[in-house]
Amino acid sequence: MKILLLVFLLFQTYNCDRLEDVSDADLVQMIKNTEEHVVVLFSKRNCEDCDKYEDQLLKLRVDIRETLNAHTVKASNSQMTKLYSPTKEPAVVFFRHGVPLLYSGAIHEDAIFQYLNDNQSPVVRELSDVNFEHLTQASTGSTTGDWFMLFYSQTCIECQRLTAVWEAVGARLKSRMNVARINKDTVGIQTGKRFNVLKAPEFIFIRQGKFYRYEIPNFDIESFVSFAQEFYKNARAERIPVPSSPFEELVNWTVDFLKSGAWQKFVTELPVSILAMISTGILVVLFLFLRLCVKKSKKEEKKKQKDK
Repeated sequence: MKILLLVFLLFQTYNCDRLEDVSDADLVQMIKNTEEHVVVLFSKRNCEDCDKYEDQLLKLRVDIRETLNAHTVKASNSQMTKLYSPTKEPAVVFFRHGVPLLYSGAIHEDAIFQYLNDNQSPVVRELSDVNFEHLTQASTGSTTGDWFMLFYSQTCIECQRLTAVWEAVGARLKSRMNVARINKDTVGIQTGKRFNVLKAPEFIFIRQGKFYRYEIPNFDIESFVSFAQEFYKNARAERIPVPSSPFEELVNWTVDFLKSGAWQKFVTELPVSILAMISTGILVVLFLFLRLCVKKSKKEEKKKQKDK
């Protein structure tokens, strides 16, 4: 009986000196619970820095729980590491309502806790075609400050892997500028076209009426921060294009619709009478538009003659 009690006490002592090691399945459930804050150490065997991080997080475990209301766990040899850390293990990731933030700093308890405490909420703004110009004031000279933006798509694996990194970039730059992201294939499709964004991920830095493309192959926190603070001056400055007018957006939509080939199925399923009405309507609109252009041209010609 005494031997069993001794073994139990030894196990408890050892367990208190180690973070709880969770499986990928358990970690997914913890992250999905958006009410929870979770600090995760992605670790592996025979990794000296991993052990150093664990020692520091063990010292902070109580403070993290009491101050940040967060669980502190470890995920050893996790297949999920590559989703949050480009350099893999060791990596400390802070999940705030499911949004990951990659820690970047010294392996020291004070630095880690200060970083986590200062970034309890996500900082990266989500933009769309609806709010882009209102929030950024891009075409008027960026009166709301500088903006560093990530254009992403749902089908882009690299974009998903950059979520925690981009939040870390936002955390580093939040006192100096705005950091945002926008889905170029859905809610930000018109903005993507406006800036001629052809791929994902793509990064654009906006400052004082001009924008600069991040064309550096390195997708790490330090490279992004360095570009936004100083290195953008080495990139080619481009003038920010004005937002498309409703008519231009209609024309662009029509062109995309015709290119997609969806119009063929649409046309074949319509009755002849409706097709005739649509065709007539298009001709009328084109006629009125051309007539308006001619009138405008004549007025400008008359004005020029008067000026002479």
